[in-house]
Parts: sequence; C-alpha cells; structure tokens
Amino acid sequence: MRTTADLHAEDNSPLEPVTRSGRLDAGLPAEPFATYRKPLELAAELALSYLEGIPRRRVGADVALAEQVRSRLARPLSEIGEDPETVVAELAAAADPGLTTMNGPRYFGFVIGGTLPAALGADWLTSAWDQNAGMHITTPAAAVEVIAGAWLVELLGLAPETSVGFTTGATTANMTCIAAARHEVLRRAGWDVEADGLQGAPPVTVVAGEEVHPSVMKALRLVGLGQKTGLRVATDEQGRMRLDALRRALGSVKGPVIVAVQLGNVNSGAFDPLEQIVPIVRELPNAWLHVDGAFGLWAAASPRLRPLAAGLSEVDSAATDAHKWLNTPYDTGLAFVRNESAVRASMSIAAAYLPASPNERDPFEYAPEMSRRARGLPVYAALRSLGRRGLTDLIERNCAIATLMAERLAADPAVRILNDVVLNQVLVRFGDDDALTKEVVRRVQADGTLWAGGTVWHGLGAMRLSVSGWSTSEADALVSVEAILRALHEAQRA
Repeated sequence: MRTTADLHAEDNSPLEPVTRSGRLDAGLPAEPFATYRKPLELAAELALSYLEGIPRRRVGADVALAEQVRSRLARPLSEIGEDPETVVAELAAAADPGLTTMNGPRYFGFVIGGTLPAALGADWLTSAWDQNAGMHITTPAAAVEVIAGAWLVELLGLAPETSVGFTTGATTANMTCIAAARHEVLRRAGWDVEADGLQGAPPVTVVAGEEVHPSVMKALRLVGLGQKTGLRVATDEQGRMRLDALRRALGSVKGPVIVAVQLGNVNSGAFDPLEQIVPIVRELPNAWLHVDGAFGLWAAASPRLRPLAAGLSEVDSAATDAHKWLNTPYDTGLAFVRNESAVRASMSIAAAYLPASPNERDPFEYAPEMSRRARGLPVYAALRSLGRRGLTDLIERNCAIATLMAERLAADPAVRILNDVVLNQVLVRFGDDDALTKEVVRRVQADGTLWAGGTVWHGLGAMRLSVSGWSTSEADALVSVEAILRALHEAQRA
C-alpha cells in the first residue's frame, strides 16, 4: 500500500533535510516531526480499544465523575513541559470513566448519531494535515468541499444553484442562512446592512412556528434581529405550522419578511407543510423562505421519506447538521443558500493580505469562520463510503427502528406514545404521570443499557428517543425496549 509520502514523491522532488543550526534551536528536538510517532500510535491504540469496546460499555456516564476527572488531571502547569506520550496516556486514563458512549448503537439522546469509520479516518487525517480550509489559496484541499457540497445539493433535492457553507453546527448554519436572508430582504428595500448596520434600517419581520427550535432563536440574536421581534404561528397537535395561522400572520406583515419553517420537530419529528407554505410565502413582494432541518432535512435523501420535505427545491436557504444523521464527527453543520451573492455579501471580508481566488471557491465567503479546519473532508468520506443506497438505508433503518420501539413500548398498558412516529423521534410517557415518567428516565440512565433523555411536550413529561446512529440494529432496539420496560415495572413497584 502506498503511503502519503509515496504519493508526494511522485509529484515533488525531494528536499534536502534541514539540520539544526544554532543557539536559537535550544529546546527544539533534533528531529521534531519524528516526535509525532509515539503519541499518535498510542492514541490510535487507545481509540481502537475504546471503539471496539463500545458494545460492552455502559452507555451513560455518571455526571458525578466530572469531579474525578478534574481531580486526576488538575495540577500546576509544569515549567518545562512533559513527555507527549505521557500526556496522552494520562489524559485518556483520566477521561475514559467520564465518557458517555454517545457514538454507540444504544444512545438515543439529543439526535446524536455515531461516526462512520471512513468519516473518522478522514477526520484523523484532517487533524494531521492541519489545513486552514478557509481559503483556497491556503490549501487546494478546500476543493473537496465543492465536491461534497454538490453531492449534498443533489441528494437532498435542493435547487441546483444552491451554495453550501460548512459551519460548526446547525446553530451557525441557521445564523449563516439568516444573515444571507437579512442582507437580501434589506437590499431589496434599499438598505445596505453590511455597511450601515441595523440602526435606522427598515424593520425585518421574522415569522416562525410556536415550536421553532432554540437554535433559530439564537441565530436571530446573533444577527441582531432579536428573538422577540417576530411573529409566532400556531401549530397543530404534532407541532406542525398551521397554514391558516400562517396566512393570518403574513396578512399583517408590511415590508421585508423572513419565514422560518421546520423540517423535523425536535420532539415529535413532525414536518411543517413546506409544499403548501411555499406558494403562500411567494405571494409576498419581499420575503425569504428558510428551512431549519437540523436532522429532518436528511429525510429528503430517502425516496420513501422525501414527500415529507416536498417543496425543498423552492426554498431560499436551509440548515442542517452532518454530525447528526450523516454520522460525521463533531463539528460540522451545513448552510445551503440558493442566492449565492446574498451569502457572499453577508459573509465575505476584504483585506490586502487576503487575495481572492479568481477561479476557485473561497470557503470563508459561505460561513462565519475565516480560519477553520477542513471539515468538508469527513463529509466527503462519509458520503463516498455510504453511497446513495447506503445513506438511504441508514435513514430508513433508523426510522423503522423508531417505529418498532414505539410499537413494542405501546404494547404495555402503562405506556403512551405521545407523537405520530413519522421519522426517528419517539415520545414516551409512563402511567400518564409526570413523576413516574421522570423516575423511569432516571432509572434507564442509571441502568446503562441505553441512554435517553427527558422532555416536556405540550405540558406533558416524556422520555425522548432519537434514533440516528449508523450502528443501531433491531437487536439494540429490542434490548433497549426491555430495559425501559424493566425500569418502568421497577418504578411501579417501588
């Protein structure tokens, strides 16, 4: 097998090694790059031991272990530094007991997927290569994002002209999209928000459903629009935006407007009726239609589930997380903006030392960060390793497992499923009682077979199951159901 050094040698003449030259080199190892080998070999050994041991690990970690981790690692910072291999070994030994197995098959909290093997391998290389992928001129490896972005636009059925920005997560992806929206609706109103700010600008109305995700609210704060200045549209029993309420809300709007819809309610998994919302929004003279689809957007990659996201090709922007359902490592969000000039106007910056790439895409023009890791590489690797069919299978298998878990749990007379399981989210209530539900969640987390969190939805306490890991199997689902029912019956007897 050829190494990267072999590949490099094919294209470049070898350089003469540089030797140490004088007193300024004091403290520098004789061969600095040789010092990587031992700590990295140890890190690889420890990482593989952790990953291969996932099936035997408790899923949840005791939060009280945080103090143990602190006590084992806290010490005065040394004057002369420590051996890198020792640092890695002691860090791993101290941190391991406090790790939650959230990249395992029975972690059902917070819509967190695992990490695909190819994506993890690419992420290791991303760190080793240590490329600043903010500009094309700093590294041609940034071109990988162009490939991955084009694949994503096609897979999700977005408009072909849609640009893609690689961000830290859905919050910054939402912020990027809303900043582009703010630019465009104010530009149409004759205002240059990048030059003149928001003081004195025409007011921008933001319209969203009552169950809009907090990340959208944070994004509104970050771009200066504020989370209380918009209109909240009533939702139905599953958390979907009601069309009659949307029409009434938009009927009172004058001037620029941004409409934010949700594909994948964080509790129920429900989708706002996007296909019917599109023509309503297009009736307005100056409106931008944004989609928050942190995990639900991935349904568009499945032929069976795609009708839930019908109308996606007509939106102005959309945000999602790759580290949720695409199962890439943290942290990678994706900002899709149809109007490329709008996102570049809102994100770009000029300086004498930042020469433009005339024939190439500069990633910093599509996301907030100028300097950042090459997070498009794990996305590329994940997509290439899965292929179209693999991505579809992952999504549809997770949804089928969510349905299976809901059905098996609902067979117990003391269990009530609160939502229509249309995607990968299941809301479970026990004994129709908040206290019992909270106790079951506590017992499940203490048991360690699986991890699931609690929530409150429409005033009712519930356990929330989010199925989004590539390694989750039917067997994992059945073992988890048994553990949940065991916790329920123990709580009933207590």
